[in-house]
Amino acid sequence: MTSEHQPGEEETTRAAVRERYGRIAQREGSCCASSSCCGVGAADQAAVAMGYDAADLATLPAGANMGLSCGNPLALASLKPGEVVLDLGSGGGFDVFLAGQKVGPTGRAIGVDMTPEMLAKARRNIAAYRERTGWDNVEFRLGEIEHLPVADSGVDVIISNCVINLSPDKPAVFREAFRILRSGGRLAISDVVATAPLPESMRSDKGLVCGCIGGAATIDELRGWLEEIGFERIRIEPREESRLMVSQWAPGSGAEQYVVSAWIEAIRPARLCWCG
Repeated sequence: MTSEHQPGEEETTRAAVRERYGRIAQREGSCCASSSCCGVGAADQAAVAMGYDAADLATLPAGANMGLSCGNPLALASLKPGEVVLDLGSGGGFDVFLAGQKVGPTGRAIGVDMTPEMLAKARRNIAAYRERTGWDNVEFRLGEIEHLPVADSGVDVIISNCVINLSPDKPAVFREAFRILRSGGRLAISDVVATAPLPESMRSDKGLVCGCIGGAATIDELRGWLEEIGFERIRIEPREESRLMVSQWAPGSGAEQYVVSAWIEAIRPARLCWCG
């Protein structure tokens, strides 16, 4: 299977995504997944509705939750103390700071984001996180999720929250994920998937692509890429109840007829050791 865009189109898409999320990062307060801004309280309410714990949200540095989620990948990840977790498209650090608390001082939580403004926002939040926990176990790196600045086989768990749909080369994202996961490592992703073929008018609309709608892959495409790359125990579970949420992202577009939020899980198979 191949990427759905040509090289020129890919960079145009990345530039549009980088520009949009750079603007969001520079706004005061939080921004919902729709084009309109909302207050921190509304962003927290939305996160609770997606499965986050209100007590956990209260531990976050100010501004880390920008209301850009479409689910809670940490609910799938089952993080354990001492693990290394990587967040693809970490934004202001929302899931990284929560993950850091779950893996504890012997673990590590790393965020990768291609938008300098998001990276700067996340790094500014590190001091508040350290003050609260006393731990130096989170970091943020500038990079594209198709070209991760992470060594081979160094990560136990990869999480991502409504980001991979934005990539113009999704197979490359999953190839990189496979490369950096340790034997037996796992994917725990919340993202938007297409349950019906999107009209070309939606796929070519940069506003809808940047808004987590126009770039959604189908479940069959995602499963095919993951299988081809070598992942096993693949589970993609659409969440039909999310159609109301999607309808609020681009009111009047009818997007909820085509895309939903979904859980995506997979395992990098453990290497066998042959002794004799």
